[in-house]
Amino acid sequence: MDTWKRNLVILWIALFFAATGLSAVVPFLPLFIRELGVTNLSETSRWSGYVFSAPFIVSFFIIPLWGSLGDKYGQKMMTLRAVFGLAIALFLMALSQNVVQLFIFRILQGALSGFYPAALALAVSTAPKERTGYALGVIQSASTSGNIVGPLFGGLLSQLFGFRIVFVIVGLIILICAFLIMFYLKEERKGGEKGNAFSVVENWKYVLSTKQILLAGILILMSSIAVSLLAPIFVLYVETFKIDAASLPLITGILYSILGIFATLSSLLFGKKIDEKGYKKNLILSSTIIGIMFILHFYVYQISYLIPIRILLGFGFGFLTPVLFTALSKKVIQQRKAGVMGIGSSFQILGNMIGPVSSGFIGAIFGVRYSFILAGVIFLIITSITLKYVKE
Repeated sequence: MDTWKRNLVILWIALFFAATGLSAVVPFLPLFIRELGVTNLSETSRWSGYVFSAPFIVSFFIIPLWGSLGDKYGQKMMTLRAVFGLAIALFLMALSQNVVQLFIFRILQGALSGFYPAALALAVSTAPKERTGYALGVIQSASTSGNIVGPLFGGLLSQLFGFRIVFVIVGLIILICAFLIMFYLKEERKGGEKGNAFSVVENWKYVLSTKQILLAGILILMSSIAVSLLAPIFVLYVETFKIDAASLPLITGILYSILGIFATLSSLLFGKKIDEKGYKKNLILSSTIIGIMFILHFYVYQISYLIPIRILLGFGFGFLTPVLFTALSKKVIQQRKAGVMGIGSSFQILGNMIGPVSSGFIGAIFGVRYSFILAGVIFLIITSITLKYVKE
């Protein structure tokens, strides 16, 4: 088996379990915040935004540095740093005594981790250029597959043992992933490659001066804002359906998993099509589907009606990220791929900073349902921009 294919297999396994662990925790952070003493609905919504944004505050600045160092010293080292850092942060979160400590430990997570951007960079830097879309589709399918299992896993464990034990179990799972990467992932470094990496400043200048790459970064930013608007308040949105409080985590997990199942199918079915048919058509299709489905969330008041909406939303999500990062990386030379992918991740991270905080204020002032309208409109704007400005 070729090295890049072997790496994809190892990354898929590790990222699947990491995504399973993180998605077991993240959807229910608002409920953990309540457990830490924040019981008022508007305050819970606001603090959920802060806690969701916390890792991305530091990551925005540090991920491009990790990418540049990865170009110079190897992506495997950066991937290991990210996975070990994530495990440490999760163990600390289990020890949180109040919401401020949880916020601080989430900031530490952002400083130490960044597994998904590191995995993207490693996949892109080792895959042949003509297989970039396929490699990113495989990476995306690992993440979405983990999101199928994770919420159900977390919902069940949280009901049985409480949230703190879930943090510990997830930390142990991710620690095992770190050792899997350490011993089984092989990275081939070409002779003379070390030291040829561009600096963070050089990579930023390159992105900002290259119109199509900058446009791809802006679209990554917009999509990230729209998606992260909803993550902190989704469980609060599900709560508006007046379901039994004891079953709230499990039902939320099921709705996350429905999206994850069909996003995984979409990633696997359409990943190869990105390279064959180009990313512009795929981006128009995915952003349009996602925009319409998000807007429909606002109008639904029966939980069963969410099922077909979440199915179609999953199909749109499955190839959104591979398409966006393929557009970012296609015309980048090998020596600066990881650095540029790191900057792409910074656009994504900036969106993950803006979205949850905005969601917290929107939820506190207007109600959680209005965040879905805003997210849908953003994706329809992405469709319009893609039609007019994106070139293959």
